[in-house]
Amino acid sequence: MSLILHAGANPVEYGALRELALPEPTATHVPIPHFRVVDLVAHALGYYGHQVTDQHFGITPDGARFFGVLCLKSPYTGYDDMVGLRNSHDKKFPVGISFGSRVFVCDNLAFAGDHVIKRKHTLNLKRDLPGLIGEIVEPLATHREAQKVKIDRYQATDVADERADHAIMEMFRQEIIGVQRIADVHEQWQRPAHDWGGKTGWRLFNAATFALTGKVAENPKATADLHTIIDAVCA
Repeated sequence: MSLILHAGANPVEYGALRELALPEPTATHVPIPHFRVVDLVAHALGYYGHQVTDQHFGITPDGARFFGVLCLKSPYTGYDDMVGLRNSHDKKFPVGISFGSRVFVCDNLAFAGDHVIKRKHTLNLKRDLPGLIGEIVEPLATHREAQKVKIDRYQATDVADERADHAIMEMFRQEIIGVQRIADVHEQWQRPAHDWGGKTGWRLFNAATFALTGKVAENPKATADLHTIIDAVCA
């Protein structure tokens, strides 16, 4: 399962999204059906040459908040490219689209970028949403290639224990991990739960995302900051 659900959300199939009742629109709030967000993003992905191979969805018990993951066919090995989705009917957050990667062996969810359509759910947004989503998806091929180059660099860069220790403490100083997670990241660095290869930037990145499982989806910025630290280690 590549979608980590918490805080009461439950997994659902796509068909169930179409059956959800949509709140009545008002003059200032026009809810967008969750399935409509999925359809628009899937259509844009297909239009720009990306193939969806798997999908997972979740909603809160009242159906007001939606989270989703679309997995994309990738020519690369060792990880999946993914697109994360979110939407709400209760004004909790705007429509959001995230791009990231998932390590095959342990389903680490690590968003490398978060693109939020920061406009209220109004009639204008309903009209403009297809175009806005297209603008986000259109450069995705470039993002995927850049991610591949980055991961190749991580995998090719050996990292000494002293340098890893410094990087882990930098994760703490930048509030990517809390004090209780320092030992968890260090443990995964020294004795990884999965085969991430030797002591490289790739292992260090996965040690951190493994320790953050369940937290990255809450704070996509944490992964962007994490990339900055690993980039410096592998410079």
